[in-house]
Amino acid sequence: MKDYIEERAVSIANYIIDNNATVRQTAKAFGVSKSTVHKDVTDRLAQINPTLAAQARKVLDVNKSERHIRGGLATREKYLHKGHQD
Repeated sequence: MKDYIEERAVSIANYIIDNNATVRQTAKAFGVSKSTVHKDVTDRLAQINPTLAAQARKVLDVNKSERHIRGGLATREKYLHKGHQD
């Protein structure tokens, strides 16, 4: 594996842990795709630093379990603001 990919995987994991970030937020911050973030954390990082991978995975699992709530809140906000545009 290329050095810069290993460094990116570690940086991504640290970003997720430090900021309690979602895959989308992380992808946007690093200028990569969601797929790349996911692959870095689940596959590549597991080979490099399994402990760090497990910590990042824990944050992502919590975010995944809560995403339906965030989606519902975003939709609620959208329609609350829509009524004020009349």
